[in-house]
Amino acid sequence: MSQSSSLPADGEFLRELLATLDVGVAVADPESWEILFENARFFNWFGPTEDIDAGLDRRLPEFDADRAATRIGKGRAYKYEVESGEGARTTPIEVVLRGCSFEDRQLVVAECSDIGKRKEAEYMLDSHTRMVEKYTRDLKREKERAQKLLLNIMPQAVYEEMKDFGSVTPQRYEATTILMLDFVGFTDMAVSRDPGSIVSELNDIFSAFDRIVELFNCERMKTIGDAYMAVAGIPEQSSDHAQSIARVALRMRRYLERRNTSHREPWLGRIGIHSGPVVGSIVGVQRYVYDIFGPGVNLASRMETAAEPMEIAITEDTHELIRDEFICSERGVEEVKGFGEQRIFSLEGELDSR
Repeated sequence: MSQSSSLPADGEFLRELLATLDVGVAVADPESWEILFENARFFNWFGPTEDIDAGLDRRLPEFDADRAATRIGKGRAYKYEVESGEGARTTPIEVVLRGCSFEDRQLVVAECSDIGKRKEAEYMLDSHTRMVEKYTRDLKREKERAQKLLLNIMPQAVYEEMKDFGSVTPQRYEATTILMLDFVGFTDMAVSRDPGSIVSELNDIFSAFDRIVELFNCERMKTIGDAYMAVAGIPEQSSDHAQSIARVALRMRRYLERRNTSHREPWLGRIGIHSGPVVGSIVGVQRYVYDIFGPGVNLASRMETAAEPMEIAITEDTHELIRDEFICSERGVEEVKGFGEQRIFSLEGELDSR
């Protein structure tokens, strides 16, 4: 049966109209899927290959005739996507089948649209979305890395203030205890030993000190060469700041003693402690450093200089705060540069650990 005789004669205008469309259109009998009409676009996309009289169900690739019949029978459209062509010269096609009535005759209209540009837009959108997601992940990682670096040089509370307001107001802290530590003969070790080895050992020791400081809710302020500085009582006030630093100092010394028993080269630390007011603030513009200032810091440094190897030297101010909980021995009154005569004590241990 020819296509022109299959469609009623008064549908000639409809045939002419469908022939001019950029979409592929085919009209078929829903019982046999016989194609009654197809425009040039549909023929070019889904022309017959072996059987010239093949129905719509055989002309459309991946066509599910049963599913199509069911959906059309319920008054719904049957829609799916397929490709026309071979190899790299393929065209993505969206196929939509709907039932219709023409002069009391039930027919099926297949509408096929080139969705290449839509697919390209979807691909570009998907690619852009993936790129944005990757950028967001990278940005998040960089933000976390920057936060981690800042938290290494300033307390959490100070970091939060800087993040929220863009600056940090210098603050005076009345009740703090400062610890200063350095190593005996470090300069000679640095010159005579392998640089990589000594830096690695120093990093291991300072990492252990960081864990001890964190354990007692103190703050590691900074390291300069072989010098290590920690403080308690900032930025959060603490009633037991002196006791916390005393416990940190004793565990630092204990760590070094244990380490020295298993290493050929001993690391002998000197520790100085003082309790008193300090001022804390961020210094620097391009490279931020959170630091503390004041006579209290200098006096703790003087105590460290006055200490013997593996001794913890403390001022009378610190001794007054911890004497009921710790074992201390008095060294006597000594002249301290910049501070005159000072009564110095040696911290030996905790009373509970006797």
